[in-house]
Amino acid sequence: MVQSIYEIHDPRFNSLIHRNAGTDLLWEGGRWCEGPAYLAAGKYLVWSDIPNDRLMRWDECDGNVSVFKQPCNNHNGHTVDLEGRLVSCEHRSRCVSRIEHDGHTTILADKYEGKKLNSPNDLVVKSDGSIWFTDPSYGIDSEYEGDAAPSEIDANNVYRIDPDGTLTMVIDDMVQPNGLAFSPDESLLYVADTGMTHVPECAPVIRAYPVDGKTVGAGQFYAECDVGLFDGFRVDTNGNVWSSAGDGVHCYAPDGTLLGKILVDEVVANVVFGGPKKNRLFICATTTMRSIYVNAIGAAR
Repeated sequence: MVQSIYEIHDPRFNSLIHRNAGTDLLWEGGRWCEGPAYLAAGKYLVWSDIPNDRLMRWDECDGNVSVFKQPCNNHNGHTVDLEGRLVSCEHRSRCVSRIEHDGHTTILADKYEGKKLNSPNDLVVKSDGSIWFTDPSYGIDSEYEGDAAPSEIDANNVYRIDPDGTLTMVIDDMVQPNGLAFSPDESLLYVADTGMTHVPECAPVIRAYPVDGKTVGAGQFYAECDVGLFDGFRVDTNGNVWSSAGDGVHCYAPDGTLLGKILVDEVVANVVFGGPKKNRLFICATTTMRSIYVNAIGAAR
């Protein structure tokens, strides 16, 4: 019965899963769960319930789930920076923010060339301390996940915030850039395009962009989703990409081969590795938070 949650597409996937491990339901009751981040120092997980305008917190020690912050400006994606601080994408305030060690919030970016950002969606921290984030239009498209408003930038881009606060546009060739992650050696930046939500002919793909320091090259096709859309994803230490999809979590080899799937009975929005060994994959499904132990370890960021 546990085996039925796995769909093997390549024999390599067998070494990445535990056949006797099933998914654990940690919490239910959300409207659109997104943006998971694991804070190792506190042994807890946070994630967004975007339409309900709240952040949730799961305590690894006792399994308790509580509200971490409400209201929260319709937070979406989160990550943890090099100092262990929570960095967030806020839809309603159209910014990237950070919760400092003393608890106050710092706005890291809310405008590009004097114009408001659309609705920052997901983000990742590079080893040099820079923060890379996507800025599609979802938070300003309606009142459901933010405040409906026209785009001032009139484009959906990927940006980098340098440690000195400089904001630079790095990718401008996607319809709706969404989830993103670096390869373990940071030579590639993977970015998902969920533009099919607005442009039906836009393929649901992840592209790989070569990165040399601050320089980003032309993106190349990496993988195409066969059920629904790719949204958020993470990379393990061997360079495999574990991505959300319409039927669960899809795992891809560094060469783009679909290795296998962890099937979930809800659309999955995002995932993150956590736990003491970083071998527990936390899964944000539509209304639930779940987890599963895998035979892989999350890459550093």
